Amino acid sequence: MKFMLATKGRMTQVFDDKGIVTPATVLTAGPLTVTQIKTKAVDGYDATQFGFGTKKEKNMTNPEKGHLKGLPMVRTLREMRDMSGMEKGATLDVSVFVPGDVVEVSALSKAKGFQGGVKRHGFSGGPRSHGQKNKERAPGSIGGAGRAGGRVSKGQRMAGRMGGDRVTVRNLRILQVDAATNTLVISGAIPGHPGTLIEIRSH
Repeated sequence: MKFMLATKGRMTQVFDDKGIVTPATVLTAGPLTVTQIKTKAVDGYDATQFGFGTKKEKNMTNPEKGHLKGLPMVRTLREMRDMSGMEKGATLDVSVFVPGDVVEVSALSKAKGFQGGVKRHGFSGGPRSHGQKNKERAPGSIGGAGRAGGRVSKGQRMAGRMGGDRVTVRNLRILQVDAATNTLVISGAIPGHPGTLIEIRSH
């Protein structure tokens, strides 16, 4: 299992030897510090906890300082299973990946707030003729669900909060690895806005 945390940067294009262009996303990845080794005997499960980023000590709580005593003050903590053989205080950088690795990434998608049915679900809206007025983006009838008086069926597609969900994209490829600048270039688009925390995994 290979694992890395990163922040999303800009999108770009990468040309291969044959001149074929691939859309790609540039990530600033690692280095990670192993902050805790969890065991089944003590914690009930086996996992390795990693820290990513930096944070000023004056902005950290006393429990955070105690947990990271003797280690760098990190901003983010994440756990991963199946990472046996690691030791507390060890570090990981982007060199764990090589170009050609197939990975999956997880991140929070862009949050768009409360949206209507046209934007959220792709509804077509009402007709623009035959006496319709101010109804272009209305959802229309939602049906009665077979009950007198009607009700809203469970799972009915309606207006509501959109985005801000954890999204996983699989089968992306590592295109470039630069350990000197802690940079990864991954094919395709990745959820979230620039600066979003990205989890990268490869089996």
